[in-house]
Amino acid sequence: MQTTNQVDENIKKIAELFPNCLTERLDENGKPEAAIDFDMLRQELSKDIVEGPEERYQFTWPDKRNAIRLANAPTTDTLRPCREESVDFDNTQNLYIEGDNLEVLKLLRENYLGKVKMIYIDPPYNTGNDFVYNDDFAQTAGDYVHNSGQEDEEGNRLVANTESNGRFHTDWLNMIYPRLKVAKDLLSEDGVIFISIDDHEVDDLKKMCSEIFGEGNFIGCAGRITKKANNQGDYWAPNFDYILTFARNKNICPAFKGGQNEKSYNYIEEEGPRKGERYQLVRLYMSNLDPMRGCTNQRYYIECPDGSFIIPPGENYPDTIYDGSFVVPQSGKDKIWRWSYQSYLEKKDQIVLKQCKSSNVVGANGANTKWNAFTKTYLNDVIEKSTATPNSFIEDHINQIATHELNDLGIPFSFPKPTTLIMYLASILPIKSNEIILDFFSGSASTGHAVMKYNVDNSCNAKFICVQLPELIDKGTDAYKAGYKNICEIGKERIRRAGKKILEEQQAKQADLFSGEQKPLDIGFRVLKLDSSNMQDVYYSPEQFNENLLFEDNIKPDRTDEDLLFQAMIELGIELSAKIEQREIAGKTVWSVAEGYLMACFDKDVNETTITEIARQHPYYFVLRDSSLATDNVADNFEQIWEEYSKETVRRII
Repeated sequence: MQTTNQVDENIKKIAELFPNCLTERLDENGKPEAAIDFDMLRQELSKDIVEGPEERYQFTWPDKRNAIRLANAPTTDTLRPCREESVDFDNTQNLYIEGDNLEVLKLLRENYLGKVKMIYIDPPYNTGNDFVYNDDFAQTAGDYVHNSGQEDEEGNRLVANTESNGRFHTDWLNMIYPRLKVAKDLLSEDGVIFISIDDHEVDDLKKMCSEIFGEGNFIGCAGRITKKANNQGDYWAPNFDYILTFARNKNICPAFKGGQNEKSYNYIEEEGPRKGERYQLVRLYMSNLDPMRGCTNQRYYIECPDGSFIIPPGENYPDTIYDGSFVVPQSGKDKIWRWSYQSYLEKKDQIVLKQCKSSNVVGANGANTKWNAFTKTYLNDVIEKSTATPNSFIEDHINQIATHELNDLGIPFSFPKPTTLIMYLASILPIKSNEIILDFFSGSASTGHAVMKYNVDNSCNAKFICVQLPELIDKGTDAYKAGYKNICEIGKERIRRAGKKILEEQQAKQADLFSGEQKPLDIGFRVLKLDSSNMQDVYYSPEQFNENLLFEDNIKPDRTDEDLLFQAMIELGIELSAKIEQREIAGKTVWSVAEGYLMACFDKDVNETTITEIARQHPYYFVLRDSSLATDNVADNFEQIWEEYSKETVRRII
């Protein structure tokens, strides 16, 4: 009942590439196990063996090997559902996970390997303070000096070291390295990670990411204005930070799309197949069009709602205003529409006719008019066809926006990131329906809030996964005085209030943003909490063993059936947002996940009738509690029933 040992997986991969590097050694119990001959592997990877003190390019720090080991080590932890703190638990596709993000990422790797399109994180900036995420790397200044080689054999310090330099770099790097290493596995092949960081660690972080993701997958480092004015600082007054960007595979990752002024797309289609899409209006006649470019069918009349007709200005007009006849421009004074008459007939549904204070077109035979013709330009079309790329200096998403957003929701929190920044990053990919955005330093849950707003603006159903350590809040803060005991409470409440506000705003507009078979806006989230394994410690030394232990339950007494179900979902690689249903079969509660892909029963006294009925439904997986079978006779017939009705089903007994 633990996640995959990543070291074993890495050994298998190396063995496939270099089978001559695979050897054996005895483990701590004296049994043979697979191992790698590193001398042979180094020979395979280098024309000249790199040994000992020979100089080479590398980026290292004290305890880096331990950080690598920590990333690869398996975890026996699990995730427990918390329905009472969730919103729309049974239907939502979003996840909010409480717990140490390293352990959570390892668990997510079982279910979301290669499935996350975008990761955005805003990790704690390295200000020289102690870390909440210490991962057993906490060490005294003396330990640091010794481990980093700054001490001779007699214990004399070789260089000066203060709390403001290297020791805190080491702490920070050891904290972030294993998390990024595991997070890489979650990214899809065309996925991208964005990391907000300031100038204390941007250099080290880029080197680290180049090692983890590959230097060839570096996309760029954008600057972002954080505040318009700042009088603090002894030298420069800092008012920007960085967004370090890496692709999982740059050869597959499409180019970013951007450069559009999205604010100008201020209309929303209210009906038809493009219902819910944003668009802007563009005049059908533009005075700079050259009428003498050989376009013979672009000077014609268009009928307005009041029965009048309009046409670009000129000297020559069609003989009739009713039958769609047109005039070939005789001079530069005979202006034309942007569309031919045939295009106008084919795309009439994209024409908007309205009265304006002033019009640059005329009525029949040159008469004055207040009418004008516009065409709808849809934002999605512009993004799809655009070859423009976004600038690497971001000016429109300052932190003050985030402060206003939280104030509007009545949520107290320091140093949040604006939702507009995360929405902007999602738009330049762009994120599409059913794609996942992950934030494993969730903080106040700006990312969860941003994804819901992004879905509204882009008529899609992207999903979010927010992960946050339930870090305690200082008692002197406004958040604590408002009743929040840890950061997770703030994050969950923010998503609740933001979702409710977004939904109310849309209802006020009386606009259903989704058309066709698309689902309504998902403002829910499923809360999961990191905890130790659901299983009892079954490893007893001989002197502790007695016959009574044969009848001891292997499940911890405080764990529910739904806890066991989620542990099974983790182990079987099923998405943790999958649809869950309860059914009653022969008087027993049966869980069905992802429309019968997984079925499970944890009740006691389960008989052949229940098992047979489940087998008839042909699930891919079936999970049963070890103590569930009613009698020894049922246990004896268990495999026979499955062989008869659904022998392809994978059976697991826990």
